[in-house]
Amino acid sequence: MQQLSVKEAWSKLMGNGVVSYTQNIEMNGKTLVVNLKSSVLREELSYGKEKIIKMLNEEVGDEVISKLLLV
Repeated sequence: MQQLSVKEAWSKLMGNGVVSYTQNIEMNGKTLVVNLKSSVLREELSYGKEKIIKMLNEEVGDEVISKLLLV
């Protein structure tokens, strides 16, 4: 259930541009693993990992993500 909420939050918060380059999103414990098609986008998003984690947790309403892996 949390994985579904996180996927919805990712789509809502990251916008169509990022979502179009997102291949897969999965939770592995408290780690969110996001597969991206673009290495440039992966690099850009890596600079804001802490902010992304905070925004997603706030959107879901719980501390479900402690780590973000962009692959």
